Amino acid sequence: MKILDLRNWNDCSSLLLICALLLGFISPVDAQDLPTLHQTLDMHAESIESDVISWRRDIHANPELGNREFRTAALVADHLRSLDIEVQTEIAHTGVVGYLKGGKPGPIVALRADMDALPVTELVDLPFASKVRTTYNGMDVGVMHACGHDTHVAMLMGAASVLSEMKDDLSGSIKFIFQPAEEGAPEGEEGGAKLMLEEGAFDDPSPEVVFGLHVWPDRVGHLKYSPGPFMASSDQFEITIHGQQTHGAVPWGGIDPIVIGSQVVLGLQTIASRQLDVTATPSIITVGTFHGGVRSNIIPDEVTLTGTIRTFLPEVREDIHARIHQTVEHITASAGATADVQIQLGYPVTVNDTDLTVQMLPSLKRVSDSVEQIPKITGAEDFSYYAKEVPGLFVFLGIVPPDEDVETFPRNHSPHFYVDESALVTGVRTLSSLAIDYMYNNQTE
Repeated sequence: MKILDLRNWNDCSSLLLICALLLGFISPVDAQDLPTLHQTLDMHAESIESDVISWRRDIHANPELGNREFRTAALVADHLRSLDIEVQTEIAHTGVVGYLKGGKPGPIVALRADMDALPVTELVDLPFASKVRTTYNGMDVGVMHACGHDTHVAMLMGAASVLSEMKDDLSGSIKFIFQPAEEGAPEGEEGGAKLMLEEGAFDDPSPEVVFGLHVWPDRVGHLKYSPGPFMASSDQFEITIHGQQTHGAVPWGGIDPIVIGSQVVLGLQTIASRQLDVTATPSIITVGTFHGGVRSNIIPDEVTLTGTIRTFLPEVREDIHARIHQTVEHITASAGATADVQIQLGYPVTVNDTDLTVQMLPSLKRVSDSVEQIPKITGAEDFSYYAKEVPGLFVFLGIVPPDEDVETFPRNHSPHFYVDESALVTGVRTLSSLAIDYMYNNQTE
């Protein structure tokens, strides 16, 4: 046994530290290191795993479309209040923001989850499968959490529970962002992350960084990330080609917008494949609908094409928009027709801040045995708006059971999509660890 020598400064300071702890002059966290905080975090996360699963099942059985997440928002707000977390509601219609002030000064970290479901009729045989139906854009539809937002809400509720238990140990504070309408607001309405920010989700106080995650068809518990541009921007276009109606047996008597529209579809594909440097960055132009005509022997007056544009760099996004206008105008003019081209800006590129990604990589590796950098994803996310305001990191969490083939597993937005719930505790630990580790490593002196 070592005998303390009070003539030695190190021994003397050790004795003073022990006395201070015993007398309560300093809190235990002042003497804790990060591994100790991790052990506490993991213990709390494991203890609430069954609660997180229960919340997820309840939300899954009662899904709500964008800007209509009234029940979900109430569930979230009640839970946060039960943890003595400050709560703001009705942000961007149904959004909820919680604020947890830590025991010590330090940075403010934002954690985000999206709450909305999709107009999809569930085909998964589960005891808590959705039976909900509603009206969407004038149509009767089934409603399902086919993109896993139910798990996102439950995992962030779980992280709120964990972090509130550790409140006195936190070297900073947390903003919990529960956001509606990530999948888009109903026609004629605004919503989602952009409106959350406009209505003050990042105000009073403002966070220093933001973290989020999304469930993904990969092996359960695996985490995927990519620094820099990670998910694409998403813009929509509508092209109306005006021809001249005539009899189908006499095409020279008019101007055929169907043939011209077909040429436009092919012409648009040459923009990404032949006009842009494909080695620099990926881009996609997809025509998703082609409408025109009412009868087989009538060439119609006009046709309408709609589609999506996916890019990863702002300058490429702008260039593609210009080339779409140019391509459509030249093809239609060559056939004697005219066209209207409308491009609606959607979500910007989701960019993972490179320095923040490098800084937080050890946190991800502590939580999961499999952390992998992956190529860019052509899907889009309105988390991008938050990451434009402050440095952000967005990661994917695998939810495919061990006995299922990842390649054939139902993907997000499928009516057959489901989740291995053992991934949820990993999500809770991921969100909580990102928050605690960032605060610990960037705490205020």
